Amino acid sequence: MSRLDRLLRPRHISVLGAGWALNVIEQCRKMGFAGQVWPVHPTKAEVGGLRAYTSLADLPEPPDATFIGVNRFATVDVVAELAAMGAGGAICFASGWTEAGEPGLQDRLVAAAGDMPILGPNCYGVINYLDGALLWPDQHGGLRVEKGVALVSQSSNIVINMGMQQRGLPVAYVACLGNAAVVGLAELTGALLDDPRVTAVGLYIEGIDDAPAFAALAEKARGLGKGVVAIKSGKTELSRTAAASHTASLAGGGAASSAFLRQIGVAEVNTPSELIETLKIFHVHGPQIGRRICSLSCSGGEAGLVADLAASVGIDFPPVPQATHDRLFAVLGEIPTISNPLDYHTFIWGDGPKTTEVFSAMLEAYDAGIYIIDAPRADRCDPSSYDPAFAAIIAAQRATGKIALPVASMAENFGEARVEAMMREGVCALLGLETALAAIRAAQTEPGLPGWRPVAAVPTRETVMLSEAEGKALLAAAGAAVPRSAVATTIAGLDVVGLAAPYALKGLGFAHKTEAGAVRLGLASLDGQAEMPGAAGYLAEEMVTGAVAEVLLGLRRDPVYGVTLTLGMGGVTAEVLADTVTLVLPVTEAQVLEAARGLRLWPLLDGYRGRPKADMAAVAAMAVRLGDLMLADAGLEEIEINPVMVRETGAVAVDALVRRA
Repeated sequence: MSRLDRLLRPRHISVLGAGWALNVIEQCRKMGFAGQVWPVHPTKAEVGGLRAYTSLADLPEPPDATFIGVNRFATVDVVAELAAMGAGGAICFASGWTEAGEPGLQDRLVAAAGDMPILGPNCYGVINYLDGALLWPDQHGGLRVEKGVALVSQSSNIVINMGMQQRGLPVAYVACLGNAAVVGLAELTGALLDDPRVTAVGLYIEGIDDAPAFAALAEKARGLGKGVVAIKSGKTELSRTAAASHTASLAGGGAASSAFLRQIGVAEVNTPSELIETLKIFHVHGPQIGRRICSLSCSGGEAGLVADLAASVGIDFPPVPQATHDRLFAVLGEIPTISNPLDYHTFIWGDGPKTTEVFSAMLEAYDAGIYIIDAPRADRCDPSSYDPAFAAIIAAQRATGKIALPVASMAENFGEARVEAMMREGVCALLGLETALAAIRAAQTEPGLPGWRPVAAVPTRETVMLSEAEGKALLAAAGAAVPRSAVATTIAGLDVVGLAAPYALKGLGFAHKTEAGAVRLGLASLDGQAEMPGAAGYLAEEMVTGAVAEVLLGLRRDPVYGVTLTLGMGGVTAEVLADTVTLVLPVTEAQVLEAARGLRLWPLLDGYRGRPKADMAAVAAMAVRLGDLMLADAGLEEIEINPVMVRETGAVAVDALVRRA
């Protein structure tokens, strides 16, 4: 039993605030809440047809849940009184706290709550459609259900909009966090997952307050056989250090959050519609579907369209196995081209047994099948001729034990009633082809590694940049290969005896030496070289030869996710190409290599058209060694190597930017 049980599944509810209290009473009445609702008002004898109590002290017993609809200053006093009397928890509806520049008032609220959980402040509330308990002061779009998904949001308005969906998704809970002053995202979501009637969770996230706790939540959800899908907002924000390094701009905002969600096995989508469709898959089929997907339609146009749209979200369609080809050919004959996606034409339309055989034969060879089917609108047309096709989809899923997904290419071409009817048959119908494909791809998200947690984040702090010479000495001590070099305060003082020409001459003290004109390459000698304005010293190095590729390798502290690793195509075009992948530490060499294969330009590193292969295993080893260095030394803020010169064997860090506290 969690401390949120009484608040989320109350036996009785108290409500304060005349207008808002009346709304809560009406919503509980409409939903058939079987418990007691106790209005509290200092002057009114009744509210909404119910007896009103003059004060909280007059209530029959401490309430399990309370909706506080009074002003923010009175809210603090009410919370203190509820906590003292042993109430189960409260919704703090009023705004005007930290979000309005009043953090001190919010601190007083937290102190008043003590051990009692509160949602908010600046929070709309919670709806329990399973038990008809609504601490919710407004209209909503749901109905009583026996089981369903939970919607949790850090934005009340976003979840209000999602709650009005007409896509056939059964919703068990709607819950808002508001300012999350006491109860955070992981705790609230975990308490909802504990309800066996909850099948999956959808999240709208503005910020994650405790990344390790959230990772533990994701692992818990998978252990319970429940999927989690999220929209993470704020992806376009650049880091506070974006001007200091390529890594900061390439790994800031959305790259880090997406990497974190992917590594813990939380599906990420971009829109509320995609979130709802993914939740439908999770509700019916559980937290993950396979990657072998087939598509069936009765039109070549639809087959081509699904192939084009699927490519953009990373879904491909494996070829049809020979045994499946032969089985389909026996029914369809020579005219349709048997392929995946499959255009089965209209020869079998209306023939239930043949349609079932085609639908089943194709699905048998894959993990899941998309059946594109847009029914005629019932108000102007007769959709009955489509019934055999719908029946065949249901039959195919039953016969094969594989996942059949009827998909309307346009969301309005299906209807909520039909979605619900299909769901009662165990079939998940998806609305809108682009949305459906995004949901299918999200539902393929693999679970995180058991026990994986990000390292704890450190507070924002002032840092200093080491000289490149100091930074490279640090890298070399960690086992990373660096060029042989000499350092001096002047060019004339550089002793290059023992170093092989050609040389690279660099001015120290610049974050971006190329832009500052502080790099001179391919020098046969240092004689006659002019001083570089603004340089704090000089570094002469042996030029690295034999490189077949340049990559960027960057590690940096993240204020939420601990430490991130970014890998991509390097050199001066790193930000222009923006071809990078980001991971959250800790990671293994195998994970780094697997992530690198996701680069758009990976073929150039892997022997494209006879090019020599770059030793990316050496880059992965360097990344892990430097990651271990970051994890062991909390004072290190950032390490960027751009570029790492990668040879056919080995890799050398030829430029380094290191910042530390």
